[in-house]
Amino acid sequence: MSVYAGRAWSLLRFYKDYAYAGVAYIANSRAHKSMPSLTPLEPIEICSPAVTRILGFNPGPFTLQGTNTYLLGTGKRKILVDTGEPNISDYIGALKTVLKENEIECMVITHWHGDHVGGINNIVSDILNSKKVPIYKFRREADEEKERFQYVDDGFIVAVEGATLKFIHTPGHTTDHFALWLEEEETLFSGDCILGEGTTVFEDLHDYMTSLNKIKDLKPKKIYPGHGPVINDVAKKIEEYIEHRMKREREIVAVLKDHDEISSMDITNQVYKDTPWAVRLAALNNVKLVLNKLIKDGVVTNVGFEMYRYIGPKQSPSL
Repeated sequence: MSVYAGRAWSLLRFYKDYAYAGVAYIANSRAHKSMPSLTPLEPIEICSPAVTRILGFNPGPFTLQGTNTYLLGTGKRKILVDTGEPNISDYIGALKTVLKENEIECMVITHWHGDHVGGINNIVSDILNSKKVPIYKFRREADEEKERFQYVDDGFIVAVEGATLKFIHTPGHTTDHFALWLEEEETLFSGDCILGEGTTVFEDLHDYMTSLNKIKDLKPKKIYPGHGPVINDVAKKIEEYIEHRMKREREIVAVLKDHDEISSMDITNQVYKDTPWAVRLAALNNVKLVLNKLIKDGVVTNVGFEMYRYIGPKQSPSL
């Protein structure tokens, strides 16, 4: 088979698998089903005297058991961390149950994804009765809602009785991603930088690894993640995340070495062969981001649409 015929065949496989993965993702998203092997979480859980978790009632392949939102503070005024997805009445009902006679002093958004920012309108209309409260967020280039958010910088602090939160810019998962340091507990709200189970996706691998090491240096006693159960063995979890990313890079390079040239989708199907099709597009995105890094490192070259060739040294890559 000629090089061009091989590339054409790879392109056909790429589109076929891409379409299949897209259909699987849509089907699972509409079903709002959690993955059966996950740790069961209570819809409402008091994690500490100052922290209550309210599950977002939006389970799925990316959201796991659902988005974790948190009410912080020991007094009447509370900080709400993240807001879940839009139009989920069970979540609004659970949030009302926890609040009772208490009030939301402000909302804090860890990043722009819809399962973290989407519930704002429902909270404003159904709980705040259209009362305006500050909604704090880090700015990203695509943000246009200047009137909706109060954009803050790294190191910004917001406080209520029993909860002082320091904003820590942790880009990688997204450019606008914040983690939140709870000073009274020396604990961290990690958003989607670190999950309670499984691993996360990212927009920039270099930034993501830098953020993991930043969190590692903070030495939090506990992590409250954006999805999944509370993380108690923080050092172990972070080391697992760092090693996982390094392992994936080694696996991608190994596949590249076995082929004269290969498509990003074929690499994905080999490296992530045990990953459900519903999240295969996210896996493809991760592979492409690693490939971009390897291109910058001079290890890989792009030889056509989504086609790649290994050209680098034989030693194992490291991050």
